[in-house]
Formats: sequence, structure tokens, C-alpha cells
Amino acid sequence: MRRLLLATAGIAVLVSLAACNPKMQEPIAAGSASPSAEPMPTADPEPTASPTPEPSVVVTTPPAAPKPVCKQGPHQLEVEQALSKLGGFGNISADGTQSDDDCAAIKKFQKRFGLKPDDGVAGPATRGVANRLLASDPAKCGAGPELTACIDLTNQTTYLMRDGKVIYGPTVTRTGYDHPDGLGAPTPTGSYKITQRLQKNWTESFKTYLYYWQRIMGNNGFHATTSYIHDMAAGSHGCVNLLQADAIAYWEKLSIGTTVKVFGRRPGT
Repeated sequence: MRRLLLATAGIAVLVSLAACNPKMQEPIAAGSASPSAEPMPTADPEPTASPTPEPSVVVTTPPAAPKPVCKQGPHQLEVEQALSKLGGFGNISADGTQSDDDCAAIKKFQKRFGLKPDDGVAGPATRGVANRLLASDPAKCGAGPELTACIDLTNQTTYLMRDGKVIYGPTVTRTGYDHPDGLGAPTPTGSYKITQRLQKNWTESFKTYLYYWQRIMGNNGFHATTSYIHDMAAGSHGCVNLLQADAIAYWEKLSIGTTVKVFGRRPGT
């Protein structure tokens, strides 16, 4: 009887504990699989921006200033100054430093006046011609209102005037001197008239044709030369040598009876 009462009391205690602790689970039978836990949701990872590459630094060297197309001459400043005063040969900076514009202007000047080489280099011959042209003084010609051809023996230049103004030139010429062959003499000074005109004049003395011939005095006249006009050692025998372009221009502008004034003195005579 006592054992029955103890068993009944134990059962009552277990019932009471189950009622007070609802979290108690029924015992898991041996051999049963343990329930797997539900996977916890995981937050999506924050998007990670790709790292921006550092810009590469490119070091550029500015291109060197191009060299002028022709080299600087020994008389650069003098030639630049002279051509600036003469005008008509292009853009030129009278600063004594060669540039492409200076080179082009000097080349144009050299070609116009038959200078060789016409390489844009301001050498002594180019300086000499430029200074001769600048030194030509129209007031010394003594020209009247009519068309007059002026020949400056001192500077070895010639130009045409009308009404006190130069209408052509000045340009270069080469006049006579005491020629080594004994056949020439200095071109005489004075006032003359054109007396003969022949596009091609044969001369017995030298067995050659003189082109665009215009007689001034005696056997002397204007004509084109085929030799280098700046070679004064090969000067004329008394004629007034002209570049081809100038000989043609004089032929087109002058006529029989045109006044010609010759003044000054050729160096070395």
C-alpha cells in the first residue's frame, strides 16, 4: 500500500512540472534523426565599387621650334634693314635673326637682282646690292617731266623717271671700264637720246648678238647681258648691261628720242 502511494505521488510531481515548464520537449526516441536547423538568412553583401585606376601621367616634351629653312648670313641685320626700307620683298623682321619669312624675302631679292646663289643667306654680295639700291638718289639724275632713263655710275644702278618720280627701279647695271683687252672704256657721263633700237644687234667687234639693244652714244647702249652681271671684273666695254627682265622692261618703255642721263663715276675708273 505504501509503494502504491509513493508511485502515485511521483506521477503527480511530473505532471506538475510539465504544466509549469511548457518548453520541455518530449524525449527523442533513440535512433531518430535530429532535426536540422533552418539556415539563417544572410544579408546580400554591399556592392563593392571597382577601384578607379589612377590616371597615368604622360609627360610630353614640347616640340623644338623648327629651324629656318636657310641659315643665318654674316650680314643678316644689314640686309634685313635694307630690304625693310626698299619694301616689296615680303614680311621681314629687322632683328638680325634669320626666320622663314626673312629667308623667303632675301631669296626673292636675290632672284630679282640675279644674285647667285639665291639661297636666302645674307652674304656680302646681297648686302652690297641692297646698299647700292638704297644709295641711288633720284635727285642726282636731273630728270625733267618727260620720261628719262637714269644711269648712276657710282652705284652701278639705273632707273626710269617721269615727272620727278621713279616709275621703274632702281635696278642693277654694269657699265664700262678700261677693259684689259683694250677694246673698252668707261661709259661717259652726260645727257643723251636713244638713237637706235634693235631686238637683236650683231656686233662685229665681239662676234655676238646684243639683245634688246638701244643705242645711247657712239657704240654704247642698253642691252641684256648673258654673263653674271655682278662680276665687275668682267665689266662691259662701255655699254650699259642689264638683266634680261630689265632689258625687256626698258625695251617696252623707251623709244627713239627718250632722254638718257648718265652721272657719277664707276668705282675703279
